[in-house]
Amino acid sequence: MHSTLLQEKFSNHLDKQLLSEIEQISKIATYKANDIIIDIGQTLQFIPLLLRGNIKILREDQNGNELLIYFLEAGETCTMSLTCCMGSIKSKIRAVAEKDSTLVMIPVQHMQKWFHQNESWRNFILESYQVRFDEMLETIDNIAFMKMDERLLRYLISKSQLHDSSTINIKHQDIAEDLHTSRVVISRLLKQLENQNKIKLSRNKIEIF
Repeated sequence: MHSTLLQEKFSNHLDKQLLSEIEQISKIATYKANDIIIDIGQTLQFIPLLLRGNIKILREDQNGNELLIYFLEAGETCTMSLTCCMGSIKSKIRAVAEKDSTLVMIPVQHMQKWFHQNESWRNFILESYQVRFDEMLETIDNIAFMKMDERLLRYLISKSQLHDSSTINIKHQDIAEDLHTSRVVISRLLKQLENQNKIKLSRNKIEIF
């Protein structure tokens, strides 16, 4: 089953020979929703490829407050973890399972070898860097230029698209932590969006119109 998922999610990016090699040398790891997959300060021994599920990538300030950087979907990898692997430095991000997730874990020593020897891997890594870079620029723009209500609505729409549903199950406190603000602010803005007929609120559930 994992072999089938690997082919399904990555055959458009990686050639058959490389996929076969990945199957032979990698390990499969499964995580429940809210499990920490990679933590800040961790030394990384494996490169993750996401087969199933969603992962959110977070940064943390000196006071322990988290800020959402971007989401990973099936068929993607975390380029911030790749950077740590290439530089043999400790992780500067926290990766948390958004829902139950399955990953292929590739030993880091293969990363640079494939980068120099396999064109499909090299292109996949470079494209991944570009996508993540664009997303981080968008995050910076959101923080710098957008009002909190605009950031909140964009966050909810992204969540909806991520889960392929117009209804998302989430607590106000969890949204507040992702957007680096207070629960009181989020609750007030959610009510404001509801009054504008952009969402409908119920207990730990938000419907997006």
